[in-house]
Amino acid sequence: MTRLITRRAAAGLFASAALAPFAPARAGRIIDLKGGGFQPTNIAVAPFVGDEAARTITSVATNNFKRSVFLRPVDANVGEAGSPDQPDLAVYKTVNAQFVLTGRSVRAGDGRLKTEFRLFDVTTGEQVAGQQYVTEASNLRRVAHLLSDAVFSRITGEKGFFDTRIVFVDESGPKDKRRKRLAMMDQDGANVRYLTRGDELVVTPRFSPSSLDVTYMAFNDEGEPKVLLMNIENSQREVVGNFPGMTFSPRFSPDGQKIIMSLSQGSSTNLYTMDLRSRTTTRLTDTSAIDTAPSYSPDGARICFESDRGGSQQIYVMGAHGGEAKRISFGGGRYSTPVWSPKGDYIAFTKQNGGNFSIGVMKTDGSGERILTEGFHNEGPTWAPNGLFLMFFRESGGAGGPKIYMVDVFGRSETLVPTPNYASDPAWGPLQD
Repeated sequence: MTRLITRRAAAGLFASAALAPFAPARAGRIIDLKGGGFQPTNIAVAPFVGDEAARTITSVATNNFKRSVFLRPVDANVGEAGSPDQPDLAVYKTVNAQFVLTGRSVRAGDGRLKTEFRLFDVTTGEQVAGQQYVTEASNLRRVAHLLSDAVFSRITGEKGFFDTRIVFVDESGPKDKRRKRLAMMDQDGANVRYLTRGDELVVTPRFSPSSLDVTYMAFNDEGEPKVLLMNIENSQREVVGNFPGMTFSPRFSPDGQKIIMSLSQGSSTNLYTMDLRSRTTTRLTDTSAIDTAPSYSPDGARICFESDRGGSQQIYVMGAHGGEAKRISFGGGRYSTPVWSPKGDYIAFTKQNGGNFSIGVMKTDGSGERILTEGFHNEGPTWAPNGLFLMFFRESGGAGGPKIYMVDVFGRSETLVPTPNYASDPAWGPLQD
């Protein structure tokens, strides 16, 4: 049965229809992502048929799979290998491909781009996925990300993450006088767009659940902080409030109706929520300690945060409306910047032990701590919407500056995310609508 899916994009309407009935999932054809004997699945990305747009889609999709850890592109230059509709799968067996992606991309008479793909299981010989997209030519790279997500999901059984954006702080200029601008890019570093001019210091941007709004902190020349909301489609900004002494980032609740944050009063810092409709604040903690960096669980029922109430920075969990907090970090060293996974299964963190900074994850009760990467100065983990990847920023020391990296939740692979300048404070947005 053919189904029609519509997606609203910045420059046009995506029309997507299944090209063939989807074959049922077969036992053993979904990757065991967590298994100790894990091996990525080999996929051949056959060059898409068409003009320059087809070559771009082939390149972007191949690069997506390379960075995905769970899929491994293999040599698709196998000579005569049939058409996109009927590839010669026997030929692809010679390069040990388990799946073959084929497609074409052509301009329609009205100038719009028509792209289709088909995914074939080499073992069964069946087409297991296929979609068609019609959109403005300016959405070329997004089409590549959408089809990459469809392929990733069909093979792994997990949600994709390619059709997403990252908001971050772009840093340029000498180290003692950095210009910091709010910027946004695709998850692969393409399509960088600057959201602020750099006339004020900006830090800790965070996406709303809708991916249309960003909350962040800005400081004027006198160092006074304010919390702002920005609509990234029209760049309109509004001040949520001026809160002297605020530390760390404001962050949205899962329903997008509240912001949770920390406010300083004297020597203590406590957690508060603000209702974005009424602008009323509610205090969640009342201690003489420093409670900060709160993050909601995906169901909105709990929050994790860092606190020095026990003598050093550690991670605590409590109900979203306050109450008793339970410490969950006991691995030695200081823990900070906890962030709840979108899946609800892990909490990511920064850990400092001696002069070493690590990015790691632990289960929500504190068990199963796992260090994913460590170095001179790593900080600020942020989750992909499928809960399988993290981005963070790393300072290498010396005269250089921070760069953004991506690592999978099992620590199998780490990659640099290209940015025009130095970059820090990444925040991974949800899948686009």
